Amino acid sequence: MWRGASVKRSEFPRAPAVCALSFALLLVLGHLSFTGAQTRTPPVPENDTQQWNDVQVSVPLNKGVDFILSGSFRFGRNVTHLVERRTGVAFAFKAGKYLTLSPAFVNIATRPAQGRKANERRLAFAATARLPLKKFTLTDRSTFERRVRFPADSSRYRNRLQLEHPLKVFKTSLQVFASDEVFYDWSVDDWVRNRFAVGLSRKFNQHFTGDFYYMRQTDGRSRPGDLHVIGATYRVRL
Repeated sequence: MWRGASVKRSEFPRAPAVCALSFALLLVLGHLSFTGAQTRTPPVPENDTQQWNDVQVSVPLNKGVDFILSGSFRFGRNVTHLVERRTGVAFAFKAGKYLTLSPAFVNIATRPAQGRKANERRLAFAATARLPLKKFTLTDRSTFERRVRFPADSSRYRNRLQLEHPLKVFKTSLQVFASDEVFYDWSVDDWVRNRFAVGLSRKFNQHFTGDFYYMRQTDGRSRPGDLHVIGATYRVRL
């Protein structure tokens, strides 16, 4: 009996070794699983089809100054997910009959693909010249931006030319417009983006105007950079 009991006791020291081996195996499997989960994060595609919704609320402070609140929701991944949210504040100063100056701050949160996210705070200053040309109106907007984001901040210049013309459809007054905007990024010392858009604008009443447009963006550096966009901008003036 004693000899049988001694045989069983000699097996006990093996138990800690077995437990340690099992724990190490679990750690290895856990690490491989975590690494596999990271590598399975889908890449951000180069192209996308998106739908943008922008809202601007203008509050006149006096005859020459407006305070502007803005918000934006952008749906991407072929219009299946909310990929970007924006909120911002700005002022519009009328510097004469044809020129408007506008400093702005915008907070941006992006989710371009599953498991990927980024945040940005943007300071901007825009100068917009609006010139009547008989039945046409030419608008030239120059914007300087400081982008505070990870992993590095950057500065950018944007210039947009837009041509508008009045149009009447079944007694409805509209504005048809076409625009082209180019982007220069000082972090890479290059023109990095182009946006071409065509659309219609309708003033429903003195307080509410809607812009509806198609935009084609080409950008060989950002991801996604090449976009097809159907957009709407709703402008409310209180």
